[in-house]
Amino acid sequence: MAMYSLSEISNKWQPLAPFLSVPHTEVEYDNLSAFLDQLIDDIGNDESHPLAALMDTVGTLIEAYDEEHFPFSEGNPLDVLKYLIKKHHLSQSDLPELGSQGVVSEILSGKRSLNVRQIKLLSKRFHISQSTFL
Repeated sequence: MAMYSLSEISNKWQPLAPFLSVPHTEVEYDNLSAFLDQLIDDIGNDESHPLAALMDTVGTLIEAYDEEHFPFSEGNPLDVLKYLIKKHHLSQSDLPELGSQGVVSEILSGKRSLNVRQIKLLSKRFHISQSTFL
């Protein structure tokens, strides 16, 4: 690893800080979540992508915020979804982003996992990070 002076690091850090810092406000959280969405769209499941480690790091930063601000973030994705359904007084038919009522039933019973498309749509609907469902 090359040695950099603190001055050099400071100059390089300033433009990167918003993308590599734990969010402390809802605006920072939303911005970082949008950035993660872009990374997921571009990288997908390609672990050999040059930015795959960045995607993991951003997800971890968002999780830190989630753990502090959302009581359900430590649960599994199914528990999160069930919590959101209960909190918003929804029925299976109120979740068209997941698919048919049969698909929703399979997801809620644990027979089927959420896919990337469903996670993106749920994230947007409930205004929470996609990483909450991963």
